[in-house]
Amino acid sequence: MLLMKLKAEEKFAFLQLAQYVAKLDGEYGLKERELVDEYCTEMGIENMEINLESFNLEETLETFRSMQSRKITILALMVLVHVDDKFGIYEHKTMDKIAHIFNISEREMHLFSMWGKMGSALYEQAMVFTAD
Repeated sequence: MLLMKLKAEEKFAFLQLAQYVAKLDGEYGLKERELVDEYCTEMGIENMEINLESFNLEETLETFRSMQSRKITILALMVLVHVDDKFGIYEHKTMDKIAHIFNISEREMHLFSMWGKMGSALYEQAMVFTAD
């Protein structure tokens, strides 16, 4: 819903960022893949796998210049990190790093994390409700 507000270059940067974050725990699970696919549909872009070896977090984050884009990115990533019920140490550290670079306070990150937990639960319910 919010991702469609991103600019074209931000959408592709977000896709790379989402795949990077989803793979941090060493497992790019089914729930994470499905959610990334949903994000791509919402943004109107094709889901292309990124090469993690050439991915640069700091350069990718520079794409998001407005505070609105940064907050949209954080909110969507928070749903992603919570969708598999495993918000691991690598994901946590990376989200903290992103927050620092984006100038998002610890308090805001806590609120965004709670929102992400609720968003991932609602996403799971929607998948159950719409299953064939």
